[in-house]
Order: sequence, then C-alpha cells, then structure tokens
Amino acid sequence: MAVALSDKATEKVKELKRAQNLGEEVFLRMGVRGGGCSGMSYSLEFDTERGPHDKEFEIDGVKVVVDKKSYLYLNGTTLDWVQQGLTGGFTFVNPNAKSSCGCGSSFSA
Repeated sequence: MAVALSDKATEKVKELKRAQNLGEEVFLRMGVRGGGCSGMSYSLEFDTERGPHDKEFEIDGVKVVVDKKSYLYLNGTTLDWVQQGLTGGFTFVNPNAKSSCGCGSSFSA
C-alpha cells in the first residue's frame, strides 16, 4: 500500500506551491506526531530535507514524503481537500484510525 491524494488535494497542493513560488525540490511532507485530543495528530507541510528512512511517492506530479514511523500509521491514507462554504481544508481519510476527534486533525490507532 501507500499514501494517496484525491484529485482535489492534488490540485490544491499544486496551487499552493505556485502561489508560494516553491520550486521542484520542494515536496509535501505528511506525518504523525504525538498529541492532539485523540492522542496523535496529523502534520502536513512543505519541506526540502529528506531523512535516510523516508518513504517517497510521486502522485500525479506531486512529490509526497512520509517518515518511517509516520508511515506505520498513514499507510493506506488518502489526503483530501474539502471545501465548505467559504473555507476549505485538507482532511486525512485514514483506515488505520480507530477513532478521531471532531476537528479531524487528531486520531487514535
């Protein structure tokens, strides 16, 4: 398995990279950190530094990198972009999460 991006998430990542004038060396880093109301929280950022055990994916022209520990929790996860009224945001559709908080930014495995 791997991680995936929905079509809307792919478009939004490309749009954000263009808006911030980020070059080809910049990739999207998906991760998991301890904390949040459910025990673990998702992280999402642009990065240029790769670690020795990072897993790399190319999804419709978007480079995605996940560190080895986070991959244990994110394997099979799809990153989506959801627009609600005037606001929008990335959401993680994670089949490994046993529960998640109301805001969708943390989970327990």
